[in-house]
Amino acid sequence: MADCIFCKIAAGEIPSTKVYEDENWYAFKDIEPCAPVHILVIPKKHVDNILAFDEEYNKNFADFFLVVKKIALEAGLKESGFRLVINTGEKAGQSVFHFHAHIIGGKEMGWPPFPEK
Repeated sequence: MADCIFCKIAAGEIPSTKVYEDENWYAFKDIEPCAPVHILVIPKKHVDNILAFDEEYNKNFADFFLVVKKIALEAGLKESGFRLVINTGEKAGQSVFHFHAHIIGGKEMGWPPFPEK
């Protein structure tokens, strides 16, 4: 998608602090981290969010959790744990409409994860 910021980041057109890359995935540090470790994992192939998945596209996600695991271990999150957050839709907090997951860790996080309003 020509005007998608995450497509441009994955293509190297916009600079980022890369932490992982393979033929299907790109991961980089969030520019506004909410924890000591805050990494975004994006597919190189554009899809808006989970609701845009179909059976064919889902085949591209076969290794998603193994990629997340690898990134989390390389970030030193084995002992402390981490959160994996996927926002779907504007009202849920999705601000960039290219599927992405947040790996968040490096500090103790309370429950519930979001303050009540």
